Amino acid sequence: MRRSRLVALAVALTLPLLAGLQSVPASGAAAAADTYASISGSGSTWSQVALDQWSKDVKQNGITVNYNGTGSSAGRSDFAQGVTDFGVSEIPFQSHPEDGSTPEDPRRPFSYMPIVAGGTSFMYHLTQNGKRVDNLRLSGDTIAKIFTGQIKNWNDPAITKDMGGVAMPSKKITPVLRSDGSGTTAQFTLWMSKEYPSIWQGFSHKKGLTSYYPNVPGGKAQNGSNGVANYVSASYGDGAIGYVEYAYALNAGYPAVKVLNKSGYYVLPTASNVGVALLQAQIDQQSGANYLTQILDGVYAASDKRAYPLSSYSYMIVQRDKATGIFNAAKGKTLSTFINYFLCSGQQKAPELGYSPLPKNLVVAALQQVAHIPGHINVSTSDAYLQTCNNPTFKGGKNTLIDTAPFPQACDKAGSVPCGSTSGGAGGNTNKGNQTASPTANPSGLNGPNGLNNQTGPNGQTGPVSNAFAEPVQVGARSGFGPAIGFVSAGVLLAALLVPPVLTAFLRGRRRRPRPEDPRS
Repeated sequence: MRRSRLVALAVALTLPLLAGLQSVPASGAAAAADTYASISGSGSTWSQVALDQWSKDVKQNGITVNYNGTGSSAGRSDFAQGVTDFGVSEIPFQSHPEDGSTPEDPRRPFSYMPIVAGGTSFMYHLTQNGKRVDNLRLSGDTIAKIFTGQIKNWNDPAITKDMGGVAMPSKKITPVLRSDGSGTTAQFTLWMSKEYPSIWQGFSHKKGLTSYYPNVPGGKAQNGSNGVANYVSASYGDGAIGYVEYAYALNAGYPAVKVLNKSGYYVLPTASNVGVALLQAQIDQQSGANYLTQILDGVYAASDKRAYPLSSYSYMIVQRDKATGIFNAAKGKTLSTFINYFLCSGQQKAPELGYSPLPKNLVVAALQQVAHIPGHINVSTSDAYLQTCNNPTFKGGKNTLIDTAPFPQACDKAGSVPCGSTSGGAGGNTNKGNQTASPTANPSGLNGPNGLNNQTGPNGQTGPVSNAFAEPVQVGARSGFGPAIGFVSAGVLLAALLVPPVLTAFLRGRRRRPRPEDPRS
């Protein structure tokens, strides 16, 4: 009787553990119906923060993406020479590289596709009366003159005008530039060449963009976006200003300049302000060397009060139509799966990383190019397909960004005293004035472009394509167990091994134990 009860108790204790395992969703490669070839890429540091996060996200799902932020010029070169599976750049291949190197002429078919949007920001380090200035505002004309050596001191009248009459300290300006071939430099100089051609050409003697920034008297050249951010944020960086993607300013905990837009408002490169501006982006559909590259003239001239003028996006350069060299169909499956993740669910993380989610027009353009990758998973730009895309700029296939992005405050209007300022000078910590909150990640991430579990097939049918790819960051959160799955499994195995012998020993001991004498005998 006792033995039966103890065995029943052991079973009762063990079965819930087994049942618990069944209720925990499997994650990672162990649950994968398919396997994935590892892929590698190199290029832009402008996009690196986002790419590093996305690569980490998919790693736990059996997808390995190795990315090396070597700069856009190196990324284009690596792809052209067949060293990498994909490249990332802010500008297309150059037929006449500025460093005098051989023309960038890839011997493999390729496409450009948008991957992440952001704002080229002006991170700065400026103190006044022992306190850090956090609400600096500058017009485009002032910025162009600072980075061409015409404005050299923070108390320049042009800066005072931008600050609504609030004077900055008499302190030397140190422009911090990129020393390497850089897509960030190219984006910045393209904007200057379009918007302030006389200032730019008078300084650089160039009509268009450059990837290699000319020397500025009193300036400091640094390698990579990290190099620029590190110099500006260093203890010796007081008075410095550099150009980096907004993510680097946020990561360093230093402010970025509010830039004057065409509507007369000074705005930050927040996710919403960049997204609104990029609704005016166009894609070159003319066949030729610049096919599928971005046209940003409408972005620079955007009339919306929220638009950030130096908004742009980064390209991923991908194999097109046929496998060649190191790139095969297996890698195409991995790359297209990775792309489908970051175009939809992955864009949820863009704001907290310092970027802007791609708006619908650019997601559609990117998906059109995924369909040309050899070995790609099935994709579509149909409304039904986009309904399941977990991109925060549109819901149910409809672009909601224009309705939800917050407007700047009245104190951001040109001529007003900057938000947070006092009669004694600049205020502090007001750069959050028109930030948009980061969207909450959708916990499902399982269907359509997000998880690829339910894709539209080539003949219009719908069905499971891959069970390997759920929203990676949410897998553990949905179950409530996450990393503890391994410990539960070990506990069940240990119980299965130890309970029977322990019970046996216990029962044997009970049988062998002499009965106490009855005191009544």
